[in-house]
Amino acid sequence: MTRAEANLALFEYIDGFYNSRRIQQRLGYLSPIEFEEKHYTDQATAEQANLEPRHPALTS
Repeated sequence: MTRAEANLALFEYIDGFYNSRRIQQRLGYLSPIEFEEKHYTDQATAEQANLEPRHPALTS
């Protein structure tokens, strides 16, 4: 392999595999993939709660 090929292989590993899977303190000790999945799950749950009909309070 040439040096350029080695640099490209290293970059692809770090950027494409390692960085997306390692846990990070600033993301609550989740990997970027886990953090993104949690974000979209939380967002969908919040949107679902906003779509549920609200029942008027019963008055006595």
